[in-house]
Amino acid sequence: MYPAVAVLQALAERNDTADVLWVGGAGGMEADLVKRAGIPFETISAGQVHGVSIASLPRSLVRLSRGYFESRRILGRYQPDVLFFTGGFVAVPMALAGRSLPSVLYVPDIEPGLALKFLAPFARRIAVTAEDSRSYFPRHKGVVVTGYPTRPELKHWEPGTARRSLGLAPDGPVLLVFGGSKGARSINQALAPVLPELLRLCQVVHISGSANWDDVQAARQSLPAELSSRYLAFPYLHDEMGAALAAADVVVARAGASTLGEFPLFGLPSVLVPYPHAWRYQKVNADYLQQRGAAIMVADEDLPVRLLPVVRELLAGPARLMEMRQAAAKLAQPQAAAAIVEQFYDLVPGGAGG
Repeated sequence: MYPAVAVLQALAERNDTADVLWVGGAGGMEADLVKRAGIPFETISAGQVHGVSIASLPRSLVRLSRGYFESRRILGRYQPDVLFFTGGFVAVPMALAGRSLPSVLYVPDIEPGLALKFLAPFARRIAVTAEDSRSYFPRHKGVVVTGYPTRPELKHWEPGTARRSLGLAPDGPVLLVFGGSKGARSINQALAPVLPELLRLCQVVHISGSANWDDVQAARQSLPAELSSRYLAFPYLHDEMGAALAAADVVVARAGASTLGEFPLFGLPSVLVPYPHAWRYQKVNADYLQQRGAAIMVADEDLPVRLLPVVRELLAGPARLMEMRQAAAKLAQPQAAAAIVEQFYDLVPGGAGG
């Protein structure tokens, strides 16, 4: 969702009269985030085919069929010049209904998921985060490396202001622990036992997700007063996510696609813990950053015993940390959103004036 929001913000900066409609699935966080950004939002029916049981397959096919006709009605009414897809099975009905229209597909992870692979033949342009992704589309001539689009408001923060905003002390290292928008139970569980020792080494900003919030609060209340003041926990951050990234010296996180854009944007060294049940997409992302010296990868099952030693080693080695920071910063592509917008204009009849 966030990459698409970033692209639409870049589109508005280039042309503030551009007319945009976001079509997504019903329920979840998507509608709230899109409406919060002030973007018109409509829903269609969708159902995935891959990974569902035989018993559920007929229902998914019915939803896809319904979504196709809903998409045709939206396209007939809205008459778009360009379609923009960022993946997910909710995009499939719209891609089928709008297959004659110019379209751009954005692939956030290094390796595309099944839905993105299905959508690729419908797209005239495929924007990818990194050069490594080209190999997954060997027959497509419209692949363009743009980088990962990041929201401009993230970079409004600088470290000193970010620390003051979050209530952190101005000096001493800061560890950010982040499990993604929905949290990560295994990361939260690995953090709790070693939290007192970590807090003696650094301040900790912990974005836990709402599912484990009660456990996080209990862990915070059990800390002695001199340590609890060094521990900031949040179920989720939206507007202040940039502050958390700017304030941190090291981040422990999953290896979702955002790590390819947001951590390099801040030159942030990372300890990446790929989600073990997400096929191999997160591992491929983590490999990409680790091979370039910007991250250390830790397997999910090893995190309880490796979390403290890895963080301790990094914080005790400023030269290593600086090398990782520089390696991460080299991967930053802050103009990614504008580069994707450029693809829209290339496809519109009349070029940039269309």
